[in-house]
Amino acid sequence: MTVKFYMDEQVPRQITLGLRLCNIDVLTVQEDGRSGLKDPDVLIRATELQRVLFTHDDDFFTITNAYLESGIKFSGIVYAHQQLASIGDCVRDLEFIAKACDLSDCMNRIEYLPL
Repeated sequence: MTVKFYMDEQVPRQITLGLRLCNIDVLTVQEDGRSGLKDPDVLIRATELQRVLFTHDDDFFTITNAYLESGIKFSGIVYAHQQLASIGDCVRDLEFIAKACDLSDCMNRIEYLPL
């Protein structure tokens, strides 16, 4: 079991680096050459890559709600409010999700950090 993450553009680099130190497969929007991509397209790209999107952007709640109402599948989102989850909390909880789940566990769901 393992989950791979797609990091939204505004996610602090320290979270990405911390996960990589834990041997978690992480790809950033920037590394994927998709900087500036609109939020719906970020979620589409994460789904195409079979990666769970990690974000601090609450605009994704509206997008995923519309997807769920329309029956559009997405690979899952992990959301952390910037003021409620520290970098350490995010790394710890994302590592747990990555190692304890697989993509099918995350499909069409939003998980909130800290756990």
